[in-house]
Amino acid sequence: MRLGRGTVVVVELDPTLGHEQRGVRPCIVVSDPEIIADQRFPLICVVPITGTPGEGLLYPTLTPGKSGLTKTSFALIDHLRSIDKRRVRRVFGTLTADESAALDEGLAMFLGLGGQAGGSDRLLNE
Repeated sequence: MRLGRGTVVVVELDPTLGHEQRGVRPCIVVSDPEIIADQRFPLICVVPITGTPGEGLLYPTLTPGKSGLTKTSFALIDHLRSIDKRRVRRVFGTLTADESAALDEGLAMFLGLGGQAGGSDRLLNE
């Protein structure tokens, strides 16, 4: 299975601990497709999706449609995790360009990459 960055997939996240998202749920693939296509790398990095609204850059809105989602949802960037490729159950769809850009902005903020203007002050204000 070839997975591109921004692909929405259904994965099994259990077992989990504490506040981690659990169960079978949609997630967004955020790994580079060239790297995850290589058999030497058995893991992919995903961001879980929820229907519960969040505020700020770490919870970008995802719309139904091209993504394969049936209702307005939200990416949980602060729940970013690596999973074994075998946890992927099926592919739903892909994010739009605007959704991918919002996801990238939130990931850059969360991971401290790219010197985002405004820093962590923007987490709660957007």
